[in-house]
Amino acid sequence: MHPLLSLFPAGLLAIAATAAHADVVVNFTEPEHYTDAAYTRAFANETDRAEVQHDIARHLGRLAERGLPRDETLTIDVRDIDLAGWFEPWHARTGHDVRILRDITWPRIKLAYTLKRGDQVLATGEDRLVDMNYLMVTNTYPGSDRLRYEKPMLDAWFARIVGRHESAGSD
Repeated sequence: MHPLLSLFPAGLLAIAATAAHADVVVNFTEPEHYTDAAYTRAFANETDRAEVQHDIARHLGRLAERGLPRDETLTIDVRDIDLAGWFEPWHARTGHDVRILRDITWPRIKLAYTLKRGDQVLATGEDRLVDMNYLMVTNTYPGSDRLRYEKPMLDAWFARIVGRHESAGSD
């Protein structure tokens, strides 16, 4: 089952998992102000940002399909993206920007979320995801994955948010 993807005007991208699983809605607020949300260039245009947004929304949709109970809804408002690495213009070759990964260029994502079961709010909050050790830990995502360093960060965040309310409910 694949998530349904729809692009709305005003820079919001929403994704909803199919009816067989829980719902996740991912909104990208003011993506034109994101720190670094393009795979191939330092100064992202709307198309560049849409690629990154699509990939992040799809990944969160897959996490929800596998780990969110079907009667729950997770709404995520992505407020900033700063992909791992940065573009150093002095490394540009053949007119293309090159993303350089260094110890100090860790990935960051700022988001707000609300987890609900029906009308009951199970969890809500704002988080700033950062992986300062992204180059030092074992990464199970392939080197060709464009969100290779951001996905483990999102995975850990998702497990913490979904797991927190499950353990609280079982006590």
